[in-house]
Amino acid sequence: MSGLSLRRIGALALRYLYLLRRSWIRIIELAYWPTVQMILWGFITRYLAGHSDVLGQTAGLLLSGVLLWDILFRSQLGVSVVFFEELHARNLAQLFVSPLRPIELILALMSISLVRTLIGVGVAVALALPFYDYNLFALGLPLVGFFLNLVLMGWTIGLLVSALVLHHGMGAESIAWAVIFALAPLCGIYYPIATLPYWLQPLAWTLPASHVFEGMRAVLLDHAFRLDYFLYALLLNSIYLSLGIKTFLAAVHQARERGSLLQSSE
Repeated sequence: MSGLSLRRIGALALRYLYLLRRSWIRIIELAYWPTVQMILWGFITRYLAGHSDVLGQTAGLLLSGVLLWDILFRSQLGVSVVFFEELHARNLAQLFVSPLRPIELILALMSISLVRTLIGVGVAVALALPFYDYNLFALGLPLVGFFLNLVLMGWTIGLLVSALVLHHGMGAESIAWAVIFALAPLCGIYYPIATLPYWLQPLAWTLPASHVFEGMRAVLLDHAFRLDYFLYALLLNSIYLSLGIKTFLAAVHQARERGSLLQSSE
């Protein structure tokens, strides 16, 4: 331990402090995760405490929520993380020197996202059967509609996050992990939207996932497939995905104009 320099240690710590100070994303992230966990589990507790009639089905509701949520999470990461790998490798400029069109990149990202989601969630679904005697496929055909809407929403978020990172640099990369969990309390994964405060409920209903998870509970608790939830989610996804694609294409165009496709700085 001899030869330690408090000056060098302080200088390096000061450098990290400057990095933190110049990045509002990093500052927000410090309080972000504890806040999201507190809000999410607070609403779960409120719902279960006020609905003793569903306690007997809590395991099925929670496991279904977890597995369906992972579809959304994995599909979003399947787009954004793969795109970030191109940025880290500084390969984006080389891709666009080729005849590759931006829309073709988007379709390729969506395709690999679907493969990654099926693999990742498929393993979890398979293990849920021997571990918990729970079969997600017991949801029946509605599961197809749930899967479709969650994947579409994940792709939208992935494209928007990728566009943001392309515009602001890799310092915004943590948003890929943060945004999806920020939406979790609003999506009603483990509790109905009615559990939220009244002023938050209109915002929650603008998310396709909220309709998906309400539809999931209708299947599990009422044994009924709510077509209205499915159609609302599909309509919202069609609007948001179009916006996500346009935003990503605009970010690529701006990056080309600025000559920043080779950059991956903070």
